[in-house]
Amino acid sequence: MAAPVSRRSWLASASRKVGSFLFGSVVVAQAAARGDEMDSAGPTKLEFAVQMSCESCAVKVRAALEGKQGVSSVSVDVGEERVLVESSLTSAEVQALIEGTGRRAVLKGIGGSEHDLGTAVAMLAGGGRIQGVVRFLQLSEQCCLIDGTVDGLQPGPHGLHVHTLGDLTQDCLSCGEHYNPFGRQHGGPGDSERHVGDLGNIVAGPDGRASFRQEDSQLKVWDVIGRSLVVDAGEDDLGRGHHALSKQTGNSGERWVDGGGLSRRFRVTLLLRASNMASLPPHPLSATDWPVGSSPDPPASSRTPNASVPATASRCGRRGTGPSRGKVGARSAPRRRRLTCEAAT
Repeated sequence: MAAPVSRRSWLASASRKVGSFLFGSVVVAQAAARGDEMDSAGPTKLEFAVQMSCESCAVKVRAALEGKQGVSSVSVDVGEERVLVESSLTSAEVQALIEGTGRRAVLKGIGGSEHDLGTAVAMLAGGGRIQGVVRFLQLSEQCCLIDGTVDGLQPGPHGLHVHTLGDLTQDCLSCGEHYNPFGRQHGGPGDSERHVGDLGNIVAGPDGRASFRQEDSQLKVWDVIGRSLVVDAGEDDLGRGHHALSKQTGNSGERWVDGGGLSRRFRVTLLLRASNMASLPPHPLSATDWPVGSSPDPPASSRTPNASVPATASRCGRRGTGPSRGKVGARSAPRRRRLTCEAAT
């Protein structure tokens, strides 16, 4: 009797191992598919102003771009000193390729297909050398492209979130919580259960620069207007950690003091434009560099409550999840409202 029992135990153990292996394989495959999906941002159109004086300059710029992985097409106009690139690379990566020829390049615009629904842009300004620009491009009602570069960060990952309020009167403490109109738990950008404002992590290299490009299926450009964008001090655990704040904020760090103090307040408007190739400011910026845009109405099927106050961009961590100091009004995006920007003193 001992032998049959032993054989049954071995078969049960083997079955459990096979089942565990198959389950693990499915989880890994799903994770890989999710990762591929998050990295599958299609090509976008980038317009650069490039210092060029002759056809030889154009040849060198084309040679630096054509044939590179992620670059679909290149158009160079020497007379206008303009380079148009269709690419799935980040704008910073394309700019680096151009400037590798010894010519200065400035990003002038970013656009998608003929049916994209508008663009928004925010400037991040902090203590010391911290500065950056993040651009939002609504490629369709289901897809928002986020492209940005932030300098002056500590090397490593940092949480990136859209917060509910555009109020920096008390620095990040008055920004409210992560933008979460559906009352869900915190998660990662590829999760169905997440805050709409959960954008995951950006990773700064040894030089303190974080360049990123990702697609998001939940965030809409018209939802960004009137809110704030915050880079946290630490890594977002995407709701998978064991800390009490994991399901609330991703436990991405308390308030980060840098350069002797918190980031200086800077009140910025996130611009919405109806044009296919939106004119955008270069990086870094001063307040006087910002163009004035207008806000087209978003598709009626996609409207969500929004704020009509100027948006803000900031960089800091958060201390817990205290109550928001204000509420976003339940109103649709304004029709053709002129937007401006101003520095908050």
